[in-house]
Amino acid sequence: MAVAGGIVTALLFVLCVVGPFFCQSYYEQHLGIGATPPSAAHWLGTDTLGRDLLARILYGGRISLMVGFTASFVALTIGVSYGAVAGFYGGKVDSVMMRLVDILYALPFTIFVILVMVFLKDPMRDFDSWLARYPWFASTQGIGKLLALFASIGAVEWLTMARVVRGQIMAIKKMDYIDAARSLGYGRVRIIVRHLLPNTLGPIIVYATLTVPAVMLIEAFLSYLGLGVDAPMSSWGTLIKNGAEQMEEYPWLLIFPACIFSLSLLSLNFLGDGLRDALDVKSSKD
Repeated sequence: MAVAGGIVTALLFVLCVVGPFFCQSYYEQHLGIGATPPSAAHWLGTDTLGRDLLARILYGGRISLMVGFTASFVALTIGVSYGAVAGFYGGKVDSVMMRLVDILYALPFTIFVILVMVFLKDPMRDFDSWLARYPWFASTQGIGKLLALFASIGAVEWLTMARVVRGQIMAIKKMDYIDAARSLGYGRVRIIVRHLLPNTLGPIIVYATLTVPAVMLIEAFLSYLGLGVDAPMSSWGTLIKNGAEQMEEYPWLLIFPACIFSLSLLSLNFLGDGLRDALDVKSSKD
């Protein structure tokens, strides 16, 4: 299942990156035909504005995958750095840093993300206005809200990673080779970067792989609440939201985006489970 998940994930990634170049325009409207079911001209049908659904799904996959991987990278960077410092120093430093994590954990996730999105709304709008002054950035309109999505999701997803890394660092720092590094006069930064973090890569890779589908699900949820990317840009979350509003009249607008999104989540989760079994020997034995 892990191999199958990896293959499906790779195929979806290639299709979303390359596919839109060979499809019809994702934003070109054909109001005369409106919403039509799948046909030879439009394999997955069209939406109410006559836009090709296949093109919008492939383009939306770019946005969803980019949000998933980029926000996971932001969370990974913050969480690994934070957890490594807390675990290495221990004592009062660890207590203060982890109590901050506990406080953030106690905050309602949805409200916290919405607050971050609202806080970044005006700066990102000003950023889009600044980009609009330059003709070569004309195709990047709406990227400000996308950056706000990266920041808001990354601001909450790093908490679990920090705890995972902290636990690993606290166990490894008691090893003999760490004492040997200290006796050789190595600095704290060098010990963390060269000796501690490389030995925690297994759990980090596993959790990072499992974070990507979780982030994509969060993005879909935010899009369902109307906090996703703005039109004409689309993501799988916005397509599912629009399809759910018209599912009785045009069911294909919901079925196809939901199936592709579910397939991507299942594939990434199977891939993460396989990596966990391969890299974490203890959990695979259990």
